[in-house]
Amino acid sequence: MARKSLIAREDKRARLVAKYATLRKQLKEEGKWDELDKLPRNSSKKRLHNRCKLSGRPKGYMRRFGLCRNMFRDMALNGKIPGVTKASW
Repeated sequence: MARKSLIAREDKRARLVAKYATLRKQLKEEGKWDELDKLPRNSSKKRLHNRCKLSGRPKGYMRRFGLCRNMFRDMALNGKIPGVTKASW
C-alpha cells in the first residue's frame, strides 16, 4: 500500500488540473505564455500519474480497470470483476 501522503498528493493534483483546465486552454489558444507560467505547476495535466484506486500503487497500472496488476489478479480470482475469467486450456 502506498503512503497516504502520496495518494493525497495525486488527488490534489487531479483537483488542480480540473480547476484550471479551461483557463489553461484559453491562455494557450491566445498565446499568453507569460500568464500561463504564473499558474501552479501542478495544474498541468502532464504532472498526473496513474495510481491504483485500491492500493495507490503507481506501477503495473491497468487503465481499463483503474487497478494495479496485483489488485486486478486478486479481484479477478475472487470473481469481483465481471467478464474476467482465468485462462485455462
